[in-house]
Amino acid sequence: MANFQVRTDLALEARESIGEAESALHGVRVEEYYKEEQDVRVTKVMIDTKNAAKAMGKPVGIYVTMEAPAMVEPDEAYHREISECFASELLELLPGKGEEQSVLIVGLGNREVTADSLGPQAVDNLFITRHIVREYGAAAYNREKINLISALEPGVMAKTGMETAEIVKGVVRETEPDVLIVIDALAARSIRRLNRTIQITNTGIQPGSGVGNHRNALTQESLGVPVIAVGIPTVVDAATIVSDALEKLLEEEKEADVVKYVSRQQKNFPELNNMYMTGKDIDAVVKRVSYTVSEGINLALQMCMDEMGTA
Repeated sequence: MANFQVRTDLALEARESIGEAESALHGVRVEEYYKEEQDVRVTKVMIDTKNAAKAMGKPVGIYVTMEAPAMVEPDEAYHREISECFASELLELLPGKGEEQSVLIVGLGNREVTADSLGPQAVDNLFITRHIVREYGAAAYNREKINLISALEPGVMAKTGMETAEIVKGVVRETEPDVLIVIDALAARSIRRLNRTIQITNTGIQPGSGVGNHRNALTQESLGVPVIAVGIPTVVDAATIVSDALEKLLEEEKEADVVKYVSRQQKNFPELNNMYMTGKDIDAVVKRVSYTVSEGINLALQMCMDEMGTA
């Protein structure tokens, strides 16, 4: 749409926004499949070239998007199924499968802002082993080999006075993990994906990029170790909601007239560009989905240990 910048952290939505004419963009591969038993649609967007990355506005890498429409429902059995699906997808992106590794899990966000508290709340339910293994060895868990799992909640710069990247770099330098898993709340383009989608990528993350608040990136290039980013969209750009509503109201009009009208209205309300919306039950939803994410990570790392035991 003319003069409209789509703000989204989801590679799937970035691909959708480039338009039908460019949907087969060279350097972008897409794989889709549906897990009927769990009612989960998985889309893998693989960006292979720098030109494609520029067109998509995303770094070169693999982006796995899991869409689970019922993820907002308080169904513990279903959330366990989502965690299992998420664990299997995460395991595919983790380097060094079947090997004993040191894994640092970072929960980004502000615990005091509900829609931004996904990372800190997910950290609360992780299975942490590093301190026990360093003190007593893998025998403490009745195993010969075990992953050393540690976690960090760096907070936000307004409270610490430090960039998240500075804190994480210091911890990485001291603890020397083999891989980072970074958890953060994301921004979506579509309301139907709000709190119903999990994205996993091996490209790392730039905190705050989806809401226009760019911070230093957490990537393999900046930290020196592989970075897997996990996120769930918890907010939607208000300008997007207004634009979608106007399009529906004018859907019987000519397409060109709709574009001109919507673009004109966006210029009349520039303050919408700094507003983001979330659901009224976001506190309960974030608590629920953060546990789903932490359970998925616990399961994935447990699968790694099981592979070590059979190797």
